[in-house]
Amino acid sequence: MSPPMRVLHIYSGNLYGGIEAFLHTVARTRGLQPGLQHEFALCFEGRLARELREAGAEPHLLGATRVGRPLSVWRARSTLRALLRRGGYGAVICHAIWPQALFGPVVRAEGVPLVFYQHDALNGRHWLERWARVTEPDLVITNSRYSVGTLARVYPNAPWKLAYYPVLAPAQRGSREEVRARLRAELGASEQDVVIVQTSRMEAWKGQRLLLEGLGRLRQVPGWRAWVAGGAQRPEEEAYLEGLRAQAHGLGLGERVRFLGQRSDVPRLLRAADIHCQPNLGAEPFGIAFVEALQAELPVVTTAMGGPLEIVDASCGVLVPPEPGALAESLRRLIEDPALRARLGQGGPARAEALSSPGAYLRDLEAALRSLTDEGPRA
Repeated sequence: MSPPMRVLHIYSGNLYGGIEAFLHTVARTRGLQPGLQHEFALCFEGRLARELREAGAEPHLLGATRVGRPLSVWRARSTLRALLRRGGYGAVICHAIWPQALFGPVVRAEGVPLVFYQHDALNGRHWLERWARVTEPDLVITNSRYSVGTLARVYPNAPWKLAYYPVLAPAQRGSREEVRARLRAELGASEQDVVIVQTSRMEAWKGQRLLLEGLGRLRQVPGWRAWVAGGAQRPEEEAYLEGLRAQAHGLGLGERVRFLGQRSDVPRLLRAADIHCQPNLGAEPFGIAFVEALQAELPVVTTAMGGPLEIVDASCGVLVPPEPGALAESLRRLIEDPALRARLGQGGPARAEALSSPGAYLRDLEAALRSLTDEGPRA
């Protein structure tokens, strides 16, 4: 049996979204595959660092790093160089283009196999992508076929492996009926209401405006409410959220739409809802929120673009064009047809397991990383 391989994951860690949730899942589930020993290096303290500690994975801190402050980059690189020389790592994974550009050259210089984790679509024109192009990785791990379709714009010759994100099904506390009743009472929904939920970053391309436009066409349809969860993390997101509130008021949606802000109980929200709807206006590279909704047995309604095309099929949801009329009609059918909601909801858990089993993900990851060690890092 091969000895455990130490793997270092490098990321910024200053905001919180899908990549951060993914890294937290890797930390929580790392014991499922003891052949890999996962460690994490972050530039910033924040929610991700706290969650890693809670999972028993104390992060290495490289120091607050900003490209516009060259001394901060030099210090972070020096800290990473010292860590690599002490560590005996079998591979280093740079998550997203920013860490790849800043820290890929250090990893390459230390002779450790370098992996670039492609979390986003690439266009090849951004200055960070041009910077990162200088250091080609030994392997690219990509989160969807949609994402890998853009990889050649930066790394046309790099070998790649597709790996959908692992998503850990939440521990269930209390019966679904108890959770549903308690949370609906707290948020002003009755047991008879059909609750539509969106849980995502507060960014325009996530489609909250389109959701409100669709719901505005359902004002006369009785018996539904909507919960929009997600907190603003930057000033532009604060302005966007205020615009959404004004839009909901202007559409006459009143108390039927509630903006819940940042929530730490998303699994409870999903268990208390009936339909998940995130109608993206831009192509999402993957979409952890969709897998979480499938695990919670919610039918998923989203727009037919990007990674969700690889997640949502006719067994578990509905794909629509990014147009309010089509979105409203799909939501109307689900609101008015409980049998359809039940059928699509029942298809969710099996679909989520097939795509995002943490155990299968970690086994495949170990095989991919050990193949690099067998071949040896690039000179």
